[in-house]
Order: sequence, then structure tokens, then C-alpha cells
Amino acid sequence: MNEVLMYALITLGLLGTIAAVILYFVAQKFKVVEDPKIDLVDEVLPKANCGGCGFPGCRSFAEALVKSANEKHSLEGLNCPVGGNEVMKEAASILGLEVEEQEPLIAVIRCNGSRANSPAKVNYDGPSTCAFAHNLYAGEGGCQYGCLGLGDCVASCDFDAIHMNPETGLPVVNDKCVACGACVKACPRGIIELRPKGKKDRRIFVSCINQDKGGIAKKNCEVACIGCSKCFKVCPFDAITMNNNLAYIDPVKCKLCRKCVEVCPTNAIHEINFPVRKKKAETAEEVVETKTTMTVTHDTKSDPQKDSQS
Repeated sequence: MNEVLMYALITLGLLGTIAAVILYFVAQKFKVVEDPKIDLVDEVLPKANCGGCGFPGCRSFAEALVKSANEKHSLEGLNCPVGGNEVMKEAASILGLEVEEQEPLIAVIRCNGSRANSPAKVNYDGPSTCAFAHNLYAGEGGCQYGCLGLGDCVASCDFDAIHMNPETGLPVVNDKCVACGACVKACPRGIIELRPKGKKDRRIFVSCINQDKGGIAKKNCEVACIGCSKCFKVCPFDAITMNNNLAYIDPVKCKLCRKCVEVCPTNAIHEINFPVRKKKAETAEEVVETKTTMTVTHDTKSDPQKDSQS
């Protein structure tokens, strides 16, 4: 009996030893050695974990940067919108690479259907989320493309960069925006777009995404784009395209001449951070007419000196 027990123990011990040796060699063969540069890159990232880079978090983005540097010797297509160019330069320096500067972006609201411009036709009574309301009805003002005003974009922002204006019922983006894109994803209507901030923080865009024909669009919103193509025709830089009764301004081609703003009949095109326009000078005809009127008026008035002499 003792010999049987001894053989059993010896057998189990040998099997355990063999299994341990096999597991050791398997672990050595398939072990993943993490590049120490990942920790270094991760340290310089902002730790926002906002997903604006396209990855779940800053750690995942650091891994992607190191992998791209090792395999492609380039960081093309990778960008941290929160850290911006400074952070990307620092990360690239750790990896022994250079990175091109990218123009900073900012979120813009492509809807101006405020309570004044698009008066309510119905009253919504339901859960206060845009995602829910979007599946139920067109909106209180009747525009199926317009802002629902329930603030899903505000709730999604981790940087306190967007708020609802209580007077207009529309979201407003401030300078804290880092272009993480969270509000873009949160909006079920797709009215929020990331666009270049522009030179001197100036930008021009069509604040409307309504694709209805002009009459229907104008009926639901006074400042809707009606697809008249006047902006398209006047643009000297081919920066404006017309598609589905809607104008779109390409921020890359746009030279900020503002000619499109002047001809838009519904004021659907917004100009941000531009100086106040100066009043146009009087035309030659207006000047001549004014002088003629003044001369006639002067002649018709009596001369005080002549009156006294008489």
C-alpha cells in the first residue's frame, strides 16, 4: 500500500514538473515585451481619455504612436486634439520623429433655428434627451434637421466648452473647446461640425443643414438655407458647393472674403470674429443728388440781409 502511494506521488510530481516546464517555454515564446517608450509617451499625454484621438484612452493612443513609429517610422494620421501641436511635438521627440503641425479645430453649431427664428408649433413632453426625441418627432419648430435643444451635446462635453443658451434654446461653444468630437457624436441631428479655427480665429460657415426645398425650409425657419445658389455663384474661390438644396463652405478653400455672407437672402451664413462692416460709401449719383437738393434748398430760402435792406 505504501509503495502504491509512493508511485502515485512520484508520478504526480513528474507530471507537475513536466507541465511547469512546458508552460514556462510557452510563456517565454509568446510573452509580450512592452516597449518602454509607451510609458514615456503616455506621460506627456494630457490624460483626458476623451477619445478625440480615435482611441479608447491616452494609454491606447500612446501604444498606437509607438507602434506607428516602429513600423511605419511616421506618425501620420495620429493626433491628440486636446494636447495639440505642443504635445504631439513632445511625443514625436521621444520617438525620434518629427510631426507636421495641424491647424487647431473647434466645434461649430450648424443650426440657427432659435425660438425666434423657428417658433414652436408643438410642445414636446417626454424624456429630456435629444437621442430619444429625435426618434419621435421633427422638432418643436417643425424642422426635421434642426437642433432639438435638449442638451445631449452639453452632457457629453468633459471640458465645459458648450452650454445651452436659455434665450435661443441653442448650444453655444466657447474657447474651452478642444475639438475632442464628443459633442459631434452625441448630436443625433448631426448639426455640430469640427472646423478649423481659422486665421485670427475667424471662420465662415453655413449655419444650416436643412435639405428641404426653399419654401418648406423657410416655412419652418426664417434663417434656413433655401438652396438659392447665390453664394455658390458669387464665390471666387470655388469654396462653396450645392448639394440637396444646401450650400456648404469648404474651410480649406475659403479665403474669408465674405462675399457669400453679403448675398445670402436669409442670413444663413455666419461670420465669426470679424470686425463690424463699415457702411458703404455714397455712390456718385447719391452725392450729386444730395448736393443738388442742398443748392435748391439754399436758393429757396430768403436772404436775411436783402430782406433787411428792403
